[in-house]
Amino acid sequence: MKLSSIIVALLMAYSSAFAQAPQVEKWNLQKCVEYAMQNNISVRQADLQIRFAELDLHQSKQSIYPNANFSGNVGYSAGRNQDPTTFSLITTGYVFSNYSLQTNVDVFNWFTKKNTIAANDLTVKAREEGLEKAKNDVALNVAVAYLQVLLAREQITLAQSRVGQTKAQLESTRKQVDAGKLPELNAVNLESVLASDSSSLITAQTSASQSLLQMKALLNLDAAIPFDISTPPVDMIPIEALGDLQPDAVYQLAINSLPQQKVDVLNVLASKKMVEVARGSMYPTFSLFGSLGTAFNSRANEIKSSTQVIAPIGNVSVSGTSYQVFPISPFNVFTYGKMKYFDQLNQNFRQSVGLALSVPIFNGSSLRTQWSRSKLQLKQTELTKEQNSFTLKQDIYKAYNDAVASLQSFNANKKTVEFSAKAYDFASKRYELGLLSTYDLITSQNTLQQAKIQLLYSQYDYVFKMKLLEFYKGQGLKL
Repeated sequence: MKLSSIIVALLMAYSSAFAQAPQVEKWNLQKCVEYAMQNNISVRQADLQIRFAELDLHQSKQSIYPNANFSGNVGYSAGRNQDPTTFSLITTGYVFSNYSLQTNVDVFNWFTKKNTIAANDLTVKAREEGLEKAKNDVALNVAVAYLQVLLAREQITLAQSRVGQTKAQLESTRKQVDAGKLPELNAVNLESVLASDSSSLITAQTSASQSLLQMKALLNLDAAIPFDISTPPVDMIPIEALGDLQPDAVYQLAINSLPQQKVDVLNVLASKKMVEVARGSMYPTFSLFGSLGTAFNSRANEIKSSTQVIAPIGNVSVSGTSYQVFPISPFNVFTYGKMKYFDQLNQNFRQSVGLALSVPIFNGSSLRTQWSRSKLQLKQTELTKEQNSFTLKQDIYKAYNDAVASLQSFNANKKTVEFSAKAYDFASKRYELGLLSTYDLITSQNTLQQAKIQLLYSQYDYVFKMKLLEFYKGQGLKL
């Protein structure tokens, strides 16, 4: 079997493997972007940041309400200690329990909590804009990956066209070689070219498969799941006129509409509030406090009964005779017993309420350092905002200049392809007449193929640069 037949057979088998792949629904760019926004890990992480910020906001709002804490304990005391009922020293053990309910609320703290709530609210809004930025970044990355797949498939079409041309030339040359009009070397050279072209086609098909696999990773799709995209012709992709995308106008729209710029503004406002929070923490704080408490002790006794008696209180001796001495009036003799648990809790119930003042005097300069740190953080946030605005402007102007250059390159490459196609057509006719060597024919064919590839690259590069400008302008991404 000849080399050309082997190459064609292998190429047909490889192409057949692609053709027999299971048919799946083809996703357009809009569906890819929507799916990525719901499933991309970066977007989901940005959503989690919103939830964290919302928790901080909820906690700061709850901090304005009074604190309330209940405590209780039950225990046994033994050894030498003070009797909690008579305050005398004893060595008898006893069971005790104490209960306490305490509360306090800030009356005035120089708006520290109010400013904290405002800062956390701004942070939530910044995180929400951060989510939109993550979605925009994913949308842009998906669009780039989408265009890469389209470009790879266009390269497959070019490679298939070249293989077809080379096969046709080889068949024509083989006939002339068999007829004795051309030497065998011409056919051998074309067989070598067919092998190279076939390898380029397989490389292009592999590259397209890899680009599609990378896009699945960007969408967070399982690599084993069948997936394909629709392939609109690049000439049918709508593009706004370059004159409507002047960099100054695009920048003014972008600075007011892009999520990153909104994030920067909100972060600056939140940092200003945190400066006020840090400053307020250095001033006195007024708060109200109150508490309720009670206690139980197993040694506590209470009077159970009393009896009036007249009992002698002593003796006196008069002239050698002993007489008992009685009180003028009877006195009470008490009978004691253990006090009941709930009666004790009720009897020992106590309350307190008051106004507290907390004045930070010296704490290792931590509060003043925190205030200074918050002011530096504000400055850093402002510089970040300034840097992002500067970078955005640079990116827009660069995208515009790149778009102009891509358009010029695209127009130049169109003429190059046009002239290269004419040269190749003339070369083919001269070759068929035996007036041109195989080497010169291959050179002309390579020149045309390279011109087509450069045209394809410049066309897709121009489309991407224009879509980037439309994205900065706030028009989204459409293919």
